[in-house]
Amino acid sequence: KNRYPYCMSKNILVAVAWPYASGSRHLGHIGGAYLPADIFARYHRVVGNNVLMVSGSDVHGTPITVRADAEGVEPIDIVNKYHNEFLGYWEKLGISWDNYTTTMTDTHIEVVHDIFNKLLEKGFIDKQKSLQAYDPGENKFLPDRYVEGTCPYCSYSEARGDQCDSCSKTLDPEELINPISKISGNKAEFKETEHFFLKLSLLEDQLASWLDEKEGWRPHVINWAKSFVKDGLQDRAITRDLDWGIEIPVDDLGSGKKIYVWFEAVIGYLSASKEWAKNNGNEKEWTEWWNNESAETYYFIGKDNVPFHAVIWPSILLAYEGLNLPTNVPANQYILVKGEKASASRGVGKTLQEYLDEWNPDALRYALASALPEQSDTEISEDEMIRRNNEELVAAWGNLVQRVFTQIQNNFSKISEIDEANDVDKKLLKEMSESYDIVGQLIEKVELKTSLQESMRYVSKVNGYLNETEPWKVIKEDEKRAGRILYTALEAIDSCANLLYPFMPSTSDLVRSAIPRETENLWGLNKIKTGVELKEIGLLFNKFD
Repeated sequence: KNRYPYCMSKNILVAVAWPYASGSRHLGHIGGAYLPADIFARYHRVVGNNVLMVSGSDVHGTPITVRADAEGVEPIDIVNKYHNEFLGYWEKLGISWDNYTTTMTDTHIEVVHDIFNKLLEKGFIDKQKSLQAYDPGENKFLPDRYVEGTCPYCSYSEARGDQCDSCSKTLDPEELINPISKISGNKAEFKETEHFFLKLSLLEDQLASWLDEKEGWRPHVINWAKSFVKDGLQDRAITRDLDWGIEIPVDDLGSGKKIYVWFEAVIGYLSASKEWAKNNGNEKEWTEWWNNESAETYYFIGKDNVPFHAVIWPSILLAYEGLNLPTNVPANQYILVKGEKASASRGVGKTLQEYLDEWNPDALRYALASALPEQSDTEISEDEMIRRNNEELVAAWGNLVQRVFTQIQNNFSKISEIDEANDVDKKLLKEMSESYDIVGQLIEKVELKTSLQESMRYVSKVNGYLNETEPWKVIKEDEKRAGRILYTALEAIDSCANLLYPFMPSTSDLVRSAIPRETENLWGLNKIKTGVELKEIGLLFNKFD
């Protein structure tokens, strides 16, 4: 089962972006972070590594309070509604969390307070006065995401007070041109207020040295992070005038202030790991992924989260000391629908639920994995998704399984006792054996789209082998040879199901469970039993009209 038979298994932390519990998700979210993380985690589990995959619903983001205000309900009502909706998505899509939690657990609050207090004690947090956006009509300070205006860098007209979605620059609200309150549409004013700041300026040299050592990161991630640090790190407020959020553990600022979501949400990766260990009955087990220097940590996020995961969270970890920094931040770019970034809130593209009502979850996973925006924004259309389902899943993979199973069942009833393999058979099995290293190395480099293409290339090879050997003709003259061809094809199909398992777990398990094996390699060639029956599995995928 282990691809690394001569060394210890590795500990792999798969840390996945925390979705705001503020609205329904769309294909962009799933293709951006959750599906890639699950493919990566499933692969590492089957090769024998110890995987801990964590995330949860971010319950303190200002989008939640914006939605609550708009609907006239409390933030907790919005949180409960969408957190439960997310749990339904994960179950249907087969996202294999070890711990999916929220940012309002006692463990999360404890860990956030611990990091805040330690950084305060070490001089990486201090109090500073700053300007904060204020709505004069509503008589209240505005969280950064309640402020919108024109980006001073790229002139995008809908930039938020914390970040521009167009050029990905992190912003402060006072930088926006013509800032307005999202609550009322009033022109935002700026008033002086006192807050705690993370002194990123003290960590600039350490962070720059750490980034210089990074190899194999996606160019858009490492280049952006290095240029951000090169421009000079500015201290950033980590508290805000808010009613909804985590309490500040020291009482120096007075009432009406909370820890700001961007500081506490990234700490969730650590708190979710600690919570998992507690739930698992071994409170110290989290250290195997956070203190063990040989452990590897991968952060699966969208490109709008790069500043927080490639710069700010590493800075917090450097300041705290003793915890592992990211091994890689394989951020995906945007999935586009008709040229625009997919967005359920702006009505660009259907919601995920609409797709889950229509699609086999594995087929949806496949269509998305085929178009992952790993290096650049990627357009996805329903026509192309349907084409992939019909031509690649139904006609190529599903039909391959169906015709081999049917020919064995109709002609032999049981898997045939076999002749010796000839050169054509041996060539196919050699290629199948080699496929594991090729596909595995691509997944380890987080080149998931290419690894799926490579896996499907082996499906094509098996189809090509059958077209070359023609067992349906051979059986008329040489039953034993036909049996050998179908046995070889069955071995190859079992291997294809192994290769496709990280991408399409349910249907791959269905195929694997129908084939009786003498060996149980999850990531390697298996010897198939003879003299026993195949199980019926029916159609793997349905064709769309």
